[in-house]
Amino acid sequence: MSKLRKKRMQFVITALVVPVILLIVFVVIPAADLFRMSFTNWDGYSKESDIVGFTNYISMLKNKDLWLSLKNNAVYFVIHFFMIAVELGFAVILTGRLRAAKFYKTMVFMPYIINGVAVSYAFSYFFSPINGAFDAVLGALNLEFLIRNWLSDPKIVNYVLSFVSVWRFSGYHVILFMAALQSIPQDVAEAAKVDGANAWQLFKYIQVPGIMLMVDFVLFDNIRGSLQVFDIPFVITAGGPGYASSTFTLYTIKTAFTYSNFGLASTMAVAIMIMIVFIYVIQNKIIHSLILRDRRK
Repeated sequence: MSKLRKKRMQFVITALVVPVILLIVFVVIPAADLFRMSFTNWDGYSKESDIVGFTNYISMLKNKDLWLSLKNNAVYFVIHFFMIAVELGFAVILTGRLRAAKFYKTMVFMPYIINGVAVSYAFSYFFSPINGAFDAVLGALNLEFLIRNWLSDPKIVNYVLSFVSVWRFSGYHVILFMAALQSIPQDVAEAAKVDGANAWQLFKYIQVPGIMLMVDFVLFDNIRGSLQVFDIPFVITAGGPGYASSTFTLYTIKTAFTYSNFGLASTMAVAIMIMIVFIYVIQNKIIHSLILRDRRK
């Protein structure tokens, strides 16, 4: 075997075989074991577990608190969904000729690189009813009538937590959109300008179609992220009051580590994986069919 073929084989092994092995060991096997545990009533520390069939799945579907938690997840998704347009707008502005653009890019991306627990603790003090900075700002502006129990009112607590989530993750999406916009060939945009296209037409007919794959990714990231929200509600409210701000993932982890019901928690974990895969398949089919239809035209 020649040296070139040996190097090729080494590259194949390094670049393909090793990642596949790691994927199987750390993803496929744990997922299979998770699926197996979903049919048991294992408490997390006993050597043996009893097979209970579909009992955990039936209990999960009948759990009203879990459905409430899933409803809370929907609040995160809806708010992040409507923020996509705002994030895209910021990306368009920052990719244009803007003074101090590098500074603004840094400020936009900064919240994403800060530890989620640190962000959650900071906002828990910011919205605190005792010497909270937000209430102090409202008081300084003579807007005391707007002061609420931001973290203990079931009607608004999820919107407050969603605001924290938006503050943390929107910068990441803005950077992704900026990268996609910068990948659009400049000659296409210049040709459109020569033909008399204004900024809105350039955005609608050149920029948006050119970054639809990134829009697809950001939308899926919002769906996945909204279903897996954990650190923000856990640190700020611990899912309270009651289950008013609990999320699907938070409820799952509490079921496992607080109530020592790893079988039911595994069932919930399987359910969230199925939901993510199902939503991805549907979304991917819709988005890509639209893209292919536009390309055919």
